[in-house]
Amino acid sequence: MADSAEKSDKAKEREALKEQQRLEKLAKFEAKKKALEDAKAAAAKKPVAVKAKKEKVKEEPEAIVPDTTPFGQKKDLSMPYAAAYNPTQVEAAWYSWWEKCGYFEPELIDGKPRPEGTFVISIPPPNVTGSLHIGHALTNSIQDTLVRWNRMLGKTTLYVPGCDHAGIATQVVVEKKLMKEQKLTRHDLGREVFVKEIWKWKEEFGDKIYNQIRRLGTSVDWNRVQFTMDPGPSDAVVEAFVRLHEEGIIYRENRLVNWCTKLKTAISNLEVENLELEGSKFLSVPDHDPTKKYEFGVIISFAYQLEGTNEEIVVATTRLETMLGDTAIAVNPTDARYKDKVGKFVIHPFNGRRIPIIADDYVDKDFGSGAVKITPSHDQNDYAIGKRHSLPFINIFTDDGKVNEEGAPFTGIQRFDARVAVLAALKEKGLYKGTQPNPMQLPICTRSGNVVEPLMKPQWWVNCKDMAQEAMNAVKRGDLEILPKASEKEWFLWLEKIQDWCISRQLWWGHRVPAYFIKIKGQENDAMEGKFWVSGRSEAEAFEKALARFPKIAKKDITLEQDPDVLDTWFSSGLWPFSIQGWPNKTNDLKNFYPNAILETGWDILFFWVARMVMMGIKLTGEVPFKQVFCHAMVRDAHGRKMSKSLGNVIDPLDVIEGIALADLQARLDSGNLDPREVVKAKEGQARDYPNGIPQCGTDALRFTLLNYSSGGRDINLDILRVEGYRKFCNKLWNAVLKMGLEKLGPHFMPQPAEIYITGKESLADLWILNKLNIAARDANAALEQRNFMLATNVVYNFWMYELCDVYLEICKPVLAGTDEVARRATRDTLYTCLDAGLKLLHPMMPFVTEELWQRMPRRDNDVLRETIMKARYPVEIEAWHHPQADIDFENVNKVVRAARSLLADYNIKKEGQLFVQTTNDALFTTLQEDGVNITTGLIKGAKSLTVLPKGKPVPAGCAVTPVSGDCNVYLLVKGMVDFDAEITKLESGKAKATAALADLAKKMQAADYLVKVKAEIQELNLNKKATLETELVTLNAAIKNFQSLKNM
Repeated sequence: MADSAEKSDKAKEREALKEQQRLEKLAKFEAKKKALEDAKAAAAKKPVAVKAKKEKVKEEPEAIVPDTTPFGQKKDLSMPYAAAYNPTQVEAAWYSWWEKCGYFEPELIDGKPRPEGTFVISIPPPNVTGSLHIGHALTNSIQDTLVRWNRMLGKTTLYVPGCDHAGIATQVVVEKKLMKEQKLTRHDLGREVFVKEIWKWKEEFGDKIYNQIRRLGTSVDWNRVQFTMDPGPSDAVVEAFVRLHEEGIIYRENRLVNWCTKLKTAISNLEVENLELEGSKFLSVPDHDPTKKYEFGVIISFAYQLEGTNEEIVVATTRLETMLGDTAIAVNPTDARYKDKVGKFVIHPFNGRRIPIIADDYVDKDFGSGAVKITPSHDQNDYAIGKRHSLPFINIFTDDGKVNEEGAPFTGIQRFDARVAVLAALKEKGLYKGTQPNPMQLPICTRSGNVVEPLMKPQWWVNCKDMAQEAMNAVKRGDLEILPKASEKEWFLWLEKIQDWCISRQLWWGHRVPAYFIKIKGQENDAMEGKFWVSGRSEAEAFEKALARFPKIAKKDITLEQDPDVLDTWFSSGLWPFSIQGWPNKTNDLKNFYPNAILETGWDILFFWVARMVMMGIKLTGEVPFKQVFCHAMVRDAHGRKMSKSLGNVIDPLDVIEGIALADLQARLDSGNLDPREVVKAKEGQARDYPNGIPQCGTDALRFTLLNYSSGGRDINLDILRVEGYRKFCNKLWNAVLKMGLEKLGPHFMPQPAEIYITGKESLADLWILNKLNIAARDANAALEQRNFMLATNVVYNFWMYELCDVYLEICKPVLAGTDEVARRATRDTLYTCLDAGLKLLHPMMPFVTEELWQRMPRRDNDVLRETIMKARYPVEIEAWHHPQADIDFENVNKVVRAARSLLADYNIKKEGQLFVQTTNDALFTTLQEDGVNITTGLIKGAKSLTVLPKGKPVPAGCAVTPVSGDCNVYLLVKGMVDFDAEITKLESGKAKATAALADLAKKMQAADYLVKVKAEIQELNLNKKATLETELVTLNAAIKNFQSLKNM
């Protein structure tokens, strides 16, 4: 304890020392600031100032003071700001203040949306399992940008948060946890206790996702947070099922499903991933002997013997074990080889079953032997043939993937062990004909890693045909827009071929199917007969339906048994946009906020989720659930690989925001659920991609990067270094607003009232930057309207970096350091307008740093929206800032700037440069005389002065010249500024090297066998090199001649 106290005291001493150092630095900085403001030559000393700033940036992290703002209160900005941007400090406190102030809540007037309109988004509910990944961060960044933008346009906005119960995923996670911690299965606990365990797990870990959403700056209304298993959404699920069942749209049937023998449940197509095999490959299978591997990627040929003859028909299969359930051999009706055999039978070699030979157009007579084995219960194509020909459907597997009694004599063994055993038995009977490599796709369950088995199961299905047609009609009518347009084409292709949807899942976690089997005393009723099933909003309602169904049966002789299955998670998710607004009740929220404005999601779930929402929304509410669908790209790693835990490239957004060491990344893998072999592989991947860990970048930089990647393509290859680059942009903003902006404006500056956009005292540079601001506002709004987030971010970034910071702020320096009070006031007003509007333009994309900087700026007296930048009005194009002629005039002056810079560089003059410009163009002369000097001296580093010479006035002796245009030249006084002899010596040295290199190259190219022996591409390279050297010599000779003439002036 004593050691601990001593360490604590030392820590306090270190903190006190750091604070003292910070205050000393601050005092030095204030002294420098005063000196710079008093000196007219401040611009000339810029290199020194820049160097000092860089040193302070490096030291600043040591002096960061932790934020102590009480939760929900506004950050105190009265303390001096930090010397450099730090995301931890900047992002602190703002979110809780926004939330407590109610800024995320929809703004209603007398219970109705604002006249500007509404903008509503329902967050695609992430699975409650685990945490958000970088793809979720992209979704949140795009959606929150749109919400914040529309809020700043004055609309009533609502962004609803929530989580999905994620049936299979959550049950698997909790089952693994139970086994790892207690060595128990869910069956050991029983359904009721196991479901309680899941709820306990959800309460413990479910908030992790919500904390991540907060850290991303997502402005959702937390008063409306929803979980798909909450009472409201659960009631909506029951109502939807009952309505659709009563209409006959939901029905029960025994059909093929994707079955996972490890999880013992049907799974959706989304939970199936196809493993591409180029040929034979031996693989382990999760629910089999871990010491064994089984061969896939081959096709095996074997023979059936015709009944009563010695003739054989050869068939081939990639799933040999399924021959135990064969019920037909199919041939093409036009195949002459088998015409006399159609209608005859072959005999099954293991159970003696008579198997008919049938004719079907499905069979390709040119593939293999032209004869195909048909197993209707275990293959989708065979299922269709079985239905067409009324074949027997024989299921040969149990739910856990073992061969049942129908597969005797192989009963009781696992399906791929049966594959091996059947092959051996066929060889023994002399029926095996050969094995060939066969490229194929092997369906894998993404939840368990197991090979998916097509299996016949009695399930609840949704007839989607009519609803799909309505979903297509909605797009054709323009009620629903799908972006990008490529996704719209896929929309129609998929919906035109839509299959009925299996909504049963053999799980315990989820919405239990509200359907009941009617049991009548003394009767053995078939569970496949629809008349014995009723649905109900409650068991009591279902019982009343049962009594009405069988009025002659005594009430006491009827009992109900609820289906033990739960509904597919996508069923409840399909109701999300309206169930969270209170449907089926006619609530004010449903009236005000449905339909949503947009559904933003990944293109990969366009059909699994989006199409189902549209189908069910139209069917159950009579309206499309949203007016627009925007499909963003899939986020991949920098190498273009899909994010995968086993590759170690899954990125937690918080790791990018906060930064994380490689050791901590890898420690997280050790505590996860990955197989030990996969952990090794994942660690290797992390060490390659993040050898130094992930640097701290902050939320704003992460959001901006993800938005900037969003160009409408299908994939994003995310490079973390690019995020770090935008963190530096945040530092640029910090310096521009605080060090260059507020310090130049002065502590007593008060901006003009909001309605005064221009005073008439503005310089050319002022009018130019306002025109650029106007263009940026116009283009940013247009890009956001078009959902072109790459363009929107580029527009705002370019305004800040290349127009405001690189140009206008530099022009401001000499003006604000001067004595012309009219010019100083006009420049300050313009600078304030640009900083204020620039931050507003950027706010939807970078919410934290813009709020911090905006709050530090003075407010206009009559600005009623002054509490938060969130509620400020987004800049739009206005006539007062429209100055296209200023753009033209400024560009002409800028040509002078570029020419002057070139001259200074050519003569290596880095300071005290004396420049002159002369033009015969009267309009340009006036522009240069009135505004050119301030603009050019602010932008040309190394220039002491620039003098505009009237036409006809002699140019000072000793000047070098470069043309700007046909009627304008720029001159640089070089006499007395340049050591001509030293420059000529350097040029002569360069000339000698170039001459020698050219001679050596010419010698090689003149060799007798050069054209024969040297490759054509090398010859081409040498020709290009020769041309480059010749051009270089021309340039060097011209430069030498020029210096010699200047020397002799």
